[in-house]
Amino acid sequence: MTTLEYNTERSALLIPEYGRHIQKMIEKAVLLKDREQRNRTARSIVAVMGNLFPHLRDVPDFQHKLWDQLFIMSNFQLDVDSPYEKPTPDTLYKRPDRLRYPQAHPRYRFYGNVIKRLIDTCVKWEKGDLREGLEYAIANHMKKSFLTWNKEAVDDSIVFQHLYELSNGEIDLRETKEDLSNSQTLIRTKGNLTRRPFTPQHPAQNSFNKKKGFTNNFKKK
Repeated sequence: MTTLEYNTERSALLIPEYGRHIQKMIEKAVLLKDREQRNRTARSIVAVMGNLFPHLRDVPDFQHKLWDQLFIMSNFQLDVDSPYEKPTPDTLYKRPDRLRYPQAHPRYRFYGNVIKRLIDTCVKWEKGDLREGLEYAIANHMKKSFLTWNKEAVDDSIVFQHLYELSNGEIDLRETKEDLSNSQTLIRTKGNLTRRPFTPQHPAQNSFNKKKGFTNNFKKK
């Protein structure tokens, strides 16, 4: 008499994509005493694993991936001759290197780190029309960022002073006669970028609207 086997009583699947049957085949292969028999069984299991994903046969290193997964599902206990280097638990569970996050704390945080990078790049350029254009582009972007936190009008002299400080005196527009973009223009441009794009109607829909008397033009009373 056979008893029912519930999933809660079964061992956890290391790679669920291959299912319970592949997992049991690998567990039985680990218990085989004869090495040649284990090698034949391992190659057969890899062939069956490949048949489960036929669309990946032409993917480079697909066979290498199958052999690696074979050892992983055996919990690295399967001792067979592999055509590839065998993975180890250390390489599988190796922690990635810690990411380097920017630790800089800019004086004017509302401009963001991107502005500081643009300024650092700009000061490395040779002085000329191209650098001057970049300086004013950076100043206009700083003014737009400033308006995110201050909806009132922002004086250009404040932006020029902040640009001078952030560039360590390398970019000095404080005595310039040029004006930056108008605050209302910058706010309007920013608002247009967040609006829903216009979707043209199908010609059949336009014909239906005309028959029903619908129009997009609002007549003044």
